[in-house]
Amino acid sequence: MSGVHYDSLLSVAGRIRRGELTSAAVTAELLDRIARHDGRLNSALLVLTGDAMAQARQADAEIAAGNWRGPLHGVPLGIKDLLWTKGLPTTAGMDVLRDFRPEEDATVVARLKQAGAVIIAKLHMTEGATFNHHPVFPQPVNPWSAAHWTGVSSSGSGIAPAAGFCFGAIGSDTGGSIRMPSAANNLTGIKPTWGRVSRHGVIHLAESLDHLGPMARSAADAAAILQAIAGWDPKDTTTLTDPVPDYLAQIDGGVSGLTLGIDWTFAAGGMADEIVASLENTRAVLERLGVTVREVAFPWDEQEMADSRTLFGAEIALAHEAWFPAQAERYGAWLRGTLQDVGQIRGVDVARGHMLRERFRGRLRAMFAEVDLVLVPALGRPLPTWAEIEPMAQGEVPMDADLMRFTSPFNLAGSPTITLPAGFGADGLPMGVQLAGAWLAEPTLIRAGAAFQRETDFHARHPELETEKSA
Repeated sequence: MSGVHYDSLLSVAGRIRRGELTSAAVTAELLDRIARHDGRLNSALLVLTGDAMAQARQADAEIAAGNWRGPLHGVPLGIKDLLWTKGLPTTAGMDVLRDFRPEEDATVVARLKQAGAVIIAKLHMTEGATFNHHPVFPQPVNPWSAAHWTGVSSSGSGIAPAAGFCFGAIGSDTGGSIRMPSAANNLTGIKPTWGRVSRHGVIHLAESLDHLGPMARSAADAAAILQAIAGWDPKDTTTLTDPVPDYLAQIDGGVSGLTLGIDWTFAAGGMADEIVASLENTRAVLERLGVTVREVAFPWDEQEMADSRTLFGAEIALAHEAWFPAQAERYGAWLRGTLQDVGQIRGVDVARGHMLRERFRGRLRAMFAEVDLVLVPALGRPLPTWAEIEPMAQGEVPMDADLMRFTSPFNLAGSPTITLPAGFGADGLPMGVQLAGAWLAEPTLIRAGAAFQRETDFHARHPELETEKSA
């Protein structure tokens, strides 16, 4: 057996269930691929070779006995290294946590295991899920172009499925960290409604903004992962009690009758021509499929965005109070500087941030009463190079506000989005768009994403790794 690494998750799952493939053989092939290629890409902080093979053999035995657990059973997946894994290192990309070994699995990890998934690796990420990788860890490399950004903070969760090391991964998203690496690596990423997925056993960045969700190579594959991890968790009483729908049941239902809103001034104003073209093409495809398009006014204000960042500042200080400033010397420059700065935030500014968030949520609810979906870019600029990002990562120049212009509003609101591959720029690098919806609109987002992907092949294109080019 060879060459399954770019097959879809659902296809591989079906073949394993029917006995055409074994989980052990698939897992061994992906482990071999990691061994051959990840020394250059650095997507994994910890490859779980022994554990993965044991899980795969168990899956094969269960399936052979007629005990099929569902579409993740026997399928290798990766998890971001801020999710607790019992007895195994969980660093969150931080030197200060290099020796941390949790006593239990995060709920998301436990649910993946209950679904029969094979956890193949703990994946690389920026320090504390912020903007920069800690200098003690190797820098991840975008498989599409080593000179270009991987997206943050779920960098490894973007690289690994894109490079064929796993069939999907779990990322986290506080300001765009599922959607930016999905766009940078040509993946489909779902940032669910806040509270749809448990955050128990997560090393937080800013808890009221943090979301966990799937990153995969198609909307259907991402939906299968979301199905396994979503739902109420008594260990996280912020999770929603609403029943979890069958995300795959209506995925082929099409999008005729849906209404798509676009604010061209917000979504396209000042954007590069190729980003505008990707939006236009996405609109045209969805309109051809029966979506009604109407212009909306996206209810966002730049000053409000700046003022609401006090919530992030206060919550990141809370997340690090056990280690900072007591172990400040073990922090990288970007995160250390950020934590020093947030100490100046006043209580009244945090209170103002809370009220701005509630008002924004109200305006967004009103907009989604008129439309089912809203279309915006995933990144506010063509994929930048590391040379462009590095001065921001070192704090030498202010962070480019356009990078997260279209992602962070939906963290503030807690609204779900799906990021879709939507084209390639003049340099051959991937571009993504987002569809956003009202709270708990994941079924509609997934259905729309799947419909778009049946009409386009952007998501089916993969990077050619260096050693494959020379073979």
